[in-house]
Amino acid sequence: MTNSRTNPKVDEYLSEVKKWQAETEKLRMIILNCGLTEDLKWRKPCYTFQNSNIVIIQGFKDYCALMFFKGSLLHDAKGILIKPGENSQAQRQIRFTDVREIVELEPVLKSYIHEAIEIDKAGLQVNFKQKKELKFPEELQNKFKEFPALKNAFEELTPGRQRAYIIYFSQAKQSKTRASRIEKYMQQILNRKGLHD
Repeated sequence: MTNSRTNPKVDEYLSEVKKWQAETEKLRMIILNCGLTEDLKWRKPCYTFQNSNIVIIQGFKDYCALMFFKGSLLHDAKGILIKPGENSQAQRQIRFTDVREIVELEPVLKSYIHEAIEIDKAGLQVNFKQKKELKFPEELQNKFKEFPALKNAFEELTPGRQRAYIIYFSQAKQSKTRASRIEKYMQQILNRKGLHD
């Protein structure tokens, strides 16, 4: 089953993206040929099966990645899946620095995408380890009161990105250091970007 319907929002994204454009376009074609529906979520090309997130294309400073939302459930026979962060429980990425790597891996990528679709069809879920509830630093809560737009932008971030910020801000022992860290990253949060984006 192929679905080559492209989403105009992703066309627009591709016309504006400077880095990893060729890699993103190649990944896009592979994914669409696997029958997924294209959308733009979290300002990235995201692909769904019956409204369930399967994969997303991510551009970072040093690499472009295809991230599987339930990647920890994939068999990964080729050993190419990477945890995006040390605390990632569900997501797994395949990273690329050149379009040739994507071309060489195309059959493998298709098999991983089809497996991810089957995992979703079967209703399989990742068993998340309980994370201790994170406490928002007082300085961040104050900034949210001062700038409601910051609070809204923060709430639109993925849970993993929120967690990374909270951990980073909270690690500072002194209040003024926490406040300066928050100040430094305000614009990045308002741009809906994670700590390491």
